[in-house]
Amino acid sequence: MEIRNYPLVYRIMHWAIAICMLLLLLTIFLRIGWMNKDHMADIMQAYLLENDVELSRDQLIVMAKKVRSPMWEWHIYLGYVLTGLYAIRLALPFFGQMSFASPFKKGLSMQVKFQFWVYLVFYVFMAVSLVTGLIIELGPKSLKEPVEAVHVLSIYYLLAFIFLHFGGILLAEFTKDKGIISRVIRG
Repeated sequence: MEIRNYPLVYRIMHWAIAICMLLLLLTIFLRIGWMNKDHMADIMQAYLLENDVELSRDQLIVMAKKVRSPMWEWHIYLGYVLTGLYAIRLALPFFGQMSFASPFKKGLSMQVKFQFWVYLVFYVFMAVSLVTGLIIELGPKSLKEPVEAVHVLSIYYLLAFIFLHFGGILLAEFTKDKGIISRVIRG
């Protein structure tokens, strides 16, 4: 089997996209978990009641949204960064770097075809995520709600991809492609 080396441009793009996506996931998990507006409102309400201060549930929700707003702004900024990285990634093959592998190429094993399909689907779904995110932020407000419904589903493809990606890395590392992790880190 041929040992694949990863050039610097590949490693920079890989890790920049990976870190960006993991930080985006962190903001999502914070928003739906620890910093959920209802959870935060409950904490604030408990504290305020201990101090004989009472606010309505709506006021507490507004306050909770204001507290978590700076964190959510990071989600938006990271979305812009990822959009730029994605555009660069799409442009790199035109400069002879990081060409896209075709799952339609003759003579590929089923494993390699599957790999290529996973990446193809990943890039298509990433485009949908980025476009819907941009429409939510920059598009007409009339489209926000239906587009947001599609955008929220992005977490599922991303989690599935991460699971497949890490599974494939571990499988490769412990079977036929020893050293793949260090080569993606150091070249």
